Amino acid sequence: MMNICMGRRPRRPVKYKEMVTMHYATIKECDVANGPGVRVSVFVSGCNHHCKGCFNEVAWNFDYGEQFTQETIDKVLKDLDHDYIEGLSLLGGEPLEYQNQKGLLPLVRQVKEKFPNKTIWCYTGFDFEKDVMGKMYGTWDETKELISDIDVIVDGKFELEKKNPSLKFRGSENQRLIDVQKSVKENKIIWADLEDEENKKAN
Repeated sequence: MMNICMGRRPRRPVKYKEMVTMHYATIKECDVANGPGVRVSVFVSGCNHHCKGCFNEVAWNFDYGEQFTQETIDKVLKDLDHDYIEGLSLLGGEPLEYQNQKGLLPLVRQVKEKFPNKTIWCYTGFDFEKDVMGKMYGTWDETKELISDIDVIVDGKFELEKKNPSLKFRGSENQRLIDVQKSVKENKIIWADLEDEENKKAN
């Protein structure tokens, strides 16, 4: 049980007005591996998990790659502005490192403002109950605001011993595809319904 009470928080201005130092490793404009359909994926820099067998070790460094700015956000919004793009995926690095939460919040807000019907997926090594809702949610306003707009979180560190190439949209068997809004509403973990995601795409 997560023992939280959450309502939709008032939206702050969505433009990237305050300089927040965050870097990103790469942006994939047509990604089919990290969520349903064709997606735009942003790989942020900076991660303290250092999982054995990580596919993106170069992005552990918080200063790796390019600085994330409003111009970067504008590019992502342009990449998303196609009917065949199902949504945005956030990866890393670690999107939910606090520094990266502050950097990603303007992007998430602007995406939801402009494309309310596109889904946002977030891949994190943090545990959803213990870390995200149990610690971050009660401590950082950024977490509360991000959680209100993220549709699916894939949680858990990558565990090389539990690697399974047959898994869909996750790398190891300990990781979960969590329907964030349903889980928060029902105060328990609800797995994302991938069939429902496909139905949304078809409609």
